[in-house]
Amino acid sequence: MTVRSSRRPPPCCRHGAHDMTLRDAATVVLVRDTTETGTGFEVFMLLRTVKSDFNAGAYVFPGGAVDRADGGERAQRLCSGLDAAQANARLGIDGGALAFYLAAVRECFEEAGVLLAASADGRILSLHEAATQQRFTDYRAALNAGTLDLADICEREHLCLPLDQVHYYSHWITPEGMPRRYDTRFFLCRAPAGQEPLHDGQETVDHCWVRPADALARHAAGSFNLVPATRKQLEFLARFADSDSLLRHVAAIERVPAILPILIMGSDGRPERVRLPLPEGDEEIDLRGVPL
Repeated sequence: MTVRSSRRPPPCCRHGAHDMTLRDAATVVLVRDTTETGTGFEVFMLLRTVKSDFNAGAYVFPGGAVDRADGGERAQRLCSGLDAAQANARLGIDGGALAFYLAAVRECFEEAGVLLAASADGRILSLHEAATQQRFTDYRAALNAGTLDLADICEREHLCLPLDQVHYYSHWITPEGMPRRYDTRFFLCRAPAGQEPLHDGQETVDHCWVRPADALARHAAGSFNLVPATRKQLEFLARFADSDSLLRHVAAIERVPAILPILIMGSDGRPERVRLPLPEGDEEIDLRGVPL
């Protein structure tokens, strides 16, 4: 049975204060048009280090767990284009939805160096100037080190966070039986033209812009490791011919079902396959050789 998006774990689980079995998380898909006319769009992906304890050696989208500060009033006062009630309605929950949006923005900056922010007059942040780029490189390092938070950066630079440009479209829950479990909301946003994403050299060791269909082809050929949830996002994205039609589609989504995969164990007690209870019907994926 498909778990609907109204399902919520207790607050202690959502923020990891007492129970790490299920943590709230956010992932953001950055899209941009390809430079060649008529060839569609690309998405930004990061390669996780093989030393990672989650999705090791796999290509992923920027993302991570929701932090307590993401739900704070100070950070949420910086949001524009989407208020708490609208965010709650879009995620289908009673409260706390803005924290997912803010986590998506923060993780995108931490992991990819792209800050989805704007000035008071609505101009999207550009890092073309060398001095500005260096300043925000330092901010990124401080954010990752925990000496600054997102609200500090936005207040110093007089920036707001235009969340109406960040579109919620998918919801996946890590299956029971995994050592780390996340209740993950997927968001999509057009990449800012004046910023160039880059892996952090620690949790991620490489990055690429790739067309969804090309990523899937490389995965099928064995040269582009993907976990099932990422693979299904790429299959969805590959259905669209251009970024405009994709963004129109996700902006119009009104209800997002939560997908809770089911692990199928082999005789050795290790995950062998995973069953995906998708709205269009169940699907099974072979997990042998898949990074988990």
